[in-house]
Order: sequence, then C-alpha cells, then structure tokens
Amino acid sequence: MSATPHLHRATRDELSGLAVEVAPRLLGAELRTLVALPGEPEVEVRMRLTEVEAYHGQGTGETADPGSHARMGRTARNATMWGEPGHLYVYLSHGIHSCVNVVCGPEGVAGGVLLRAGEVVSGADAVAHRRGVTTPVTPRVLRDLARGPGRFGQAVGLKHPLHDGIDAVTGEQWHGARAELWLSDPVVDIATGPRVGVAGIAGTDAFPWRFWIAGDPTVSPFRWGRGAEEASLGSS
Repeated sequence: MSATPHLHRATRDELSGLAVEVAPRLLGAELRTLVALPGEPEVEVRMRLTEVEAYHGQGTGETADPGSHARMGRTARNATMWGEPGHLYVYLSHGIHSCVNVVCGPEGVAGGVLLRAGEVVSGADAVAHRRGVTTPVTPRVLRDLARGPGRFGQAVGLKHPLHDGIDAVTGEQWHGARAELWLSDPVVDIATGPRVGVAGIAGTDAFPWRFWIAGDPTVSPFRWGRGAEEASLGSS
C-alpha cells in the first residue's frame, strides 16, 4: 500500500485521546483495506472518511455516554473498545450490517469512533460488487456506495466477528485482511450535531458527537433515534 501526498500513517499516540477529541481529526483521513473475500479478487479499497461519531465507555470522560456499547462496562462484545488505540472495533448492527469503529483512548479506557460514511477514492468496482450494484457506477451511485455505517462496512470488506480487532496502525494481516489508517491535514470546514438514530438523550444536542465534512455529498442523512426528538424538545 503506497503513500498519498498529505497523508501519513496514523500512530497510536495520535489516537490516544478521548473519542470525542479524536473523531473530528479522522475527517479527511483514509481507511485502506485489502481483504480476501470469496468470489472476488483481492483489491485495495481506499475510503476517505467524511462522517464519524464518537462513543465513550463506562467511566470515560466527564459525561457518561448512555448511547455507547461500552456504557455498562467491558463485555465479550465490546472488548476491543477497551484495547489499545488504532485497532478496529467491528460489530454487527441489527444482525446484518458489519460496522467499523476506530478504537481511541489509552488501553483500558473504552472509546470508539464509528465510521459513518466515506468517499470511495479507489477500488470503486470492488465496492460496487460488494454492495450488489449491477448498474453503471455513475456519480450518484458512487456517492451512495458508502453513505451510512452499514454500507461503509460492506464497502471496505471488513466483517464481524472475523475482523473485529484488526490493527489499522501496524497494518498486519488479520484473518485474510489488512487495514491501514492514514491521517490527513486537518479539515477546516467541520459540522457537528447529534448522533444519528441513537435513542433518548444520547441522540440529542446533549451529545453533539457526530462530526462531518460540511457540504460533502457522501454524508448520510440525519434521523432521530427512538425518543430522541422528544427528549431534545423536552430539554429545550
């Protein structure tokens, strides 16, 4: 995997802050994956990150995060979130979608940044194949290939539970896959707001922990989580 100008391999130190601090720094970064999946050639996919969300674990930061998988402490499911920064926490959403998070914070302090959306930089044909797209890859189709965390996970080819814990700092092979995180120069035009589809108070302005590149067409649309809109109105 070759370097691209203005990008550099992420280090653990750069990811050792709290997830809410690291999240905006990941915008404009690239996640590069090389995954051997049955029935398809091994192709490098490069995804420019355009939308992310921060999540903290139990005891992390000044404000408890009721929307996090690690809010009640360490479990078999969320164990990767408590590990060293730079590994990827890959979990299953709704029993279908593999979603990808970058683990943040020092080891033993749970935190993760959900990769919600991205722009396909290279490997579009492989991504379209994974997404089941049979029509020509027009600009509109390209925009939507990784627009949302389930689509993003499918696009980069990482699957739960096989690739949970893969190290995106060292890029070492893990169950037939490699992943590398490359950070860019800081993005200037960043928007922030409530997290998408998160229930209750955790999905309101009390947790403006969703960050995205303002105006980028690949960013996913916002929707309220169960009871979040009511909670937001009640606190205003």
